[in-house]
Amino acid sequence: MPQMLDSLPVLYRSLFPDFFQKEIPVEEKATCSACAMCQSSAKGVVEPVDGVNRFFRPDTKCCTYYPKLPNYLVGALLSDGRIELGEGQRRVGEKISSRVGVTPQWVRPSARYNLLYRNSRQFFGKAASMRCPYYELEHGGCTIWPFREAVCSTFYCKYVAGADGRKFWMTLKTYLALAEIQLSRYAVLQLLPEYVLAGKDKPDLSEAPTVEDLDDKPMPEKEYGALWRQWVGREPEFYRACYDVIRALTPQDVEKIMGLDGVIELKVLEKIHQEAVAPALPKVLKLNPEATVKWLPDGSVALGAYSEYDAVALPGIAYSLITEFSGREPVEAVRQRLREEKQADLHEDILLELYRHRILMEVT
Repeated sequence: MPQMLDSLPVLYRSLFPDFFQKEIPVEEKATCSACAMCQSSAKGVVEPVDGVNRFFRPDTKCCTYYPKLPNYLVGALLSDGRIELGEGQRRVGEKISSRVGVTPQWVRPSARYNLLYRNSRQFFGKAASMRCPYYELEHGGCTIWPFREAVCSTFYCKYVAGADGRKFWMTLKTYLALAEIQLSRYAVLQLLPEYVLAGKDKPDLSEAPTVEDLDDKPMPEKEYGALWRQWVGREPEFYRACYDVIRALTPQDVEKIMGLDGVIELKVLEKIHQEAVAPALPKVLKLNPEATVKWLPDGSVALGAYSEYDAVALPGIAYSLITEFSGREPVEAVRQRLREEKQADLHEDILLELYRHRILMEVT
């Protein structure tokens, strides 16, 4: 199995604690090259009776998200000499030149994009207008992948560990997002302390977009100059310097920069990781009353619960067996009764898979 570090930008190998060398499952159900959510290759997509289309567009896949890149990852990208990253460097360079969403701490989406993203429904994977600007349309890949941020490093449409897998990756995303905030702040503090001392590193979530923001207009020259000071016109150089600052750190330095929040998030991640890689079947289970049940033409049944994108297919007769799990008696007692009364059984591996997908729920 791969290490946790294998799913992250290489920079973190020298920065994160030894815990990140632990193994994680291969997310083989999320097949990006032949997208598991596109209709031509989709398997296990829950199709509820509401008739809503769950499939992704083949020209967007799940890349209808605009990443918020921390300064040091931008610098790492711009400092990389590999030819295959030329297109990503060009696109990020254009973004920096636009001065829209460009700050000493981040290269981020415009206020207009964020407004649409927060207030849209059912667009994910479907709206070409929300496609990531770093997505390469012809081959369907990411042009900045080695330097992706927290969301892009941890999102999967399906998880081999089901709900436990999703919880693990979401927890890892929280840790990575904290690292991005703290490390990007630290880099700015070394190179442009006025930015941090003036509180510019703290997001103002209450600030409404201006008319200029909605038109994706660049920040006024005077305001932009006050933000960047001596680095105006030298933004790529600044980002490269941020990368140099961060890559010189040790894991001990990073632990101090992350602070108590980092210690807590790491403890939570350690616990969730154990649940994802070494699950235990609960002693008492019941059929989830909110599980989606869809009978298929061949007599089998597709069941979904924890995610609208991920379902488990079972023979129809197996569904009749799992309805026997009412939560009123232990799992072993139910299995014994099924063996005696119906000459049938559900193997522990099947029950564990159903539990991980939360089709069967723990009863405490």
